[in-house]
Amino acid sequence: MHEVTGRVAVVTGAASGIGLALATRFGAAGMKVVLADIEQAPLDEAVARLVADGVEAVGCATDVSKAEQVDALRDATLAAFGAAHVVCNNAGVGSGGAMHEVPLADWDWVLGVNLWGVIHGIRAFAPLFIEQDEGHIVNTASLAGLTSPPFMGPYNVSKHGVVTISETMFAELAMRGSAVGVSVLCPGWVNTRINEAARNRPDEAPAPASVSVPGGDAFRDLLENMVRTGLDPADVAELVLDAILHDRLYVLTHPESGEVVRQRTERIVRGENPGPPVVPT
Repeated sequence: MHEVTGRVAVVTGAASGIGLALATRFGAAGMKVVLADIEQAPLDEAVARLVADGVEAVGCATDVSKAEQVDALRDATLAAFGAAHVVCNNAGVGSGGAMHEVPLADWDWVLGVNLWGVIHGIRAFAPLFIEQDEGHIVNTASLAGLTSPPFMGPYNVSKHGVVTISETMFAELAMRGSAVGVSVLCPGWVNTRINEAARNRPDEAPAPASVSVPGGDAFRDLLENMVRTGLDPADVAELVLDAILHDRLYVLTHPESGEVVRQRTERIVRGENPGPPVVPT
């Protein structure tokens, strides 16, 4: 897509963080915006904020892990604006712990939002885009979808899945000569509320009584500090809009990300084991 003014964008996880920044940037670019989130009150506040800025925006409470709710989001978008041109499958959660200790409920929760949420978004919106031969799909993965940091098993699995889904769809659309674009967002540390994802844990996935992480509270404090001092979500939104306008698949947010991916790839090609895990500082 080389022009977005007047087009319609749908963003999940839009009440805060990267999602809110995307919705805000799209509105500033002259797009109509549908904001979706599982938290009703913050969603209402986000919509009101955009409307106050002169953006045509509506909200739709959505649990992206539920196929029928993402279908309802699509239908609400068409009812509100008559079309859809960009969908950002952005909603995400995270949990931690050693691979052998992660409860099954955590796997269900994280994969349900991070992976199935993307699958549902593609299934609901891609047929519209393909039929009209116009549109762009943005799937939020993570640098953790291109690497494998320890004690983030379910999150890593979900984000690796999002990367390969995006790559696969990019190739499929190219083979059919479609004008529909795909981008996969792989951010590093960004100042969001991902470390507070437990606020949206479903009843069937209560927080584990304990999580084994070397360093305990000090390790968790370090990670929380990395999130708190991370990149401004507005900067991420700017990169995403540029990727949409220039039909670019990979969206890396930090200068050092490419080097991290390169080193990992070279180790694989050389048949070497991974190097010691490094927590960025």
